[in-house]
Amino acid sequence: MPVVRDLRVLLRLTDFRRLLTVRLLSQAADGVYQVALATYVVFSPEKQTSPAAIASAMAVLLLPYSLIGPFAGVLLDRWQRRQVFLYGNLLRALLASCTALLILASVPDWLFYASALSVTAVNRFVLAGLSAALPRVVDADRLVMANSLSPTAGTLAATAGGGLAFAVRLLSDNSNAVVVLLGAALYLCSALASLRMGRQLLGPDQELQQRRMLSAIASTARGLASGVRHLASRKPAVRVLIAMTLMRFSYGALTVMVLMLCRYAWYEDEKDGLALLGIAIAISGAGFFAAAVVTPWAVEKLGTYGWLVACAGAAAVLEPALGLPFAPVPILVAAFVLGLITQGAKITTDTVIQTSVDDAYRGRVFSLYDVLFNVAFVGAAAVAALMLPPDGRSIQLVLLVSLIYAAIAAAMARWNRVDAAPQGSNPLRP
Repeated sequence: MPVVRDLRVLLRLTDFRRLLTVRLLSQAADGVYQVALATYVVFSPEKQTSPAAIASAMAVLLLPYSLIGPFAGVLLDRWQRRQVFLYGNLLRALLASCTALLILASVPDWLFYASALSVTAVNRFVLAGLSAALPRVVDADRLVMANSLSPTAGTLAATAGGGLAFAVRLLSDNSNAVVVLLGAALYLCSALASLRMGRQLLGPDQELQQRRMLSAIASTARGLASGVRHLASRKPAVRVLIAMTLMRFSYGALTVMVLMLCRYAWYEDEKDGLALLGIAIAISGAGFFAAAVVTPWAVEKLGTYGWLVACAGAAAVLEPALGLPFAPVPILVAAFVLGLITQGAKITTDTVIQTSVDDAYRGRVFSLYDVLFNVAFVGAAAVAALMLPPDGRSIQLVLLVSLIYAAIAAAMARWNRVDAAPQGSNPLRP
C-alpha cells in the first residue's frame, strides 16, 4: 500500500518522528478537549440545547481563534518553534485544568467559554508551528509526501482522542471535568515530547528573527495584504480554496444537524445519543484514513480537479439519499462517505496551495486558509440554527447542502475543461 510505504520511509527520519509525536499528542488532546466542550454544551442533562446555542458556542470558540490565526504565522517566524510547542502545550495543560475546575464549580457559561477560548487561541500557534517546522525535519524531495501524511495522521489522532473522550464521558461521574483533565494530561505529554528536539532545530534561523514585537505585528498586516495579492494571481489555489470553503460549510451544517438528531430525535436517554455520536465520529475518522489511502491514486487517475469533481459530485448524490431518511444507519454511512470526501478534498487543496504558491507567501496563504475554514464552519452553524427544528430533521437543509455540492462539482468540471494544467501531473506524489 503506497501510503504505508511512504509513512515507513518518513519514520526513518528521527527528527520527523519526534515532530510527528508532538503533533499526534497535541491533536489527540485537541480531540479530547473539543469533545469535552461539545458534550458539555450539547449533552449536559441540565441544559436544553438548541441549534442557536450550538452556533453561539462555535462562534465564541472559532471566530476569535480565526482572528488570531493570520498573526500566528508571522509571529512564528520570530519565535523558536520548539519553545512554542513546549510553552504552548504547558499553557494549554494549565488552562484546560482551569476549565475542568470551572465545570465542577458550575460557573456561568460566559466564564466557561472564556477559559475554553484561551485554550483554542494557543492551539493556533501550535498547529501553525507544526506546519512551519516540517521543512526543517524533512528534505525537499519528501516534503509533499510529509505534508500529505502528517496532517492526516494528526486528524486521525484527534479522532482517536475524541473517541477516548466519548468513552470516558459515558463511563465516569463528573465526566465532563474528567474528560477535560484527560486533555490537559495529553497537552502535558506533548510539551514533554517536544524536549526531545534541540531548541534550535525547528528554526527560525537566528538572523531572521525580529526582536521588536510591535514591529512584527505591524508587518503582519502588510504581509497579509501582500499574501492576498499573491494568492489572487494563482488561479489553481483560488479555485480549490473556494471549493474547500464551500465543502467545509456543508460539512459544518450537517455536523449541527447530526448533533441535534443524536440529542433529541433518536434517543430519550442523552447517554445513548452521546454514544451514537461517538460512533459517528469514529466512522467519519475511518473515512479520513480512507482518504489518505485513496487520494493519491485518485489524483493519479482523475487529475486534481477531476478528483474534486468526483468528491463533490458523490456528495451531491449520496448526501440526500442517506440523509433524508433521518435514520441512524444511513447517517452513519453518510459519516464515512463525507469523512472520505471532505478529507480527500482537503488533502488535494493543501497540496495545490503548497505547489502553486511561492514559498515566501505560503505561511500567509495558509493562515488565510485557516480563517476561511473556521468562518465557513461558524457560518454553517448559523444557517443551520435558522433552518433546523428542535429535533434536527430538516429536509430543506439537506437539499441546500446537496445543491452546494452539486455547484462545486459543476464549477470544478468547468475549470477542469478550461485549464487542464492541474491534472497533467500528480502533485500528491513526489
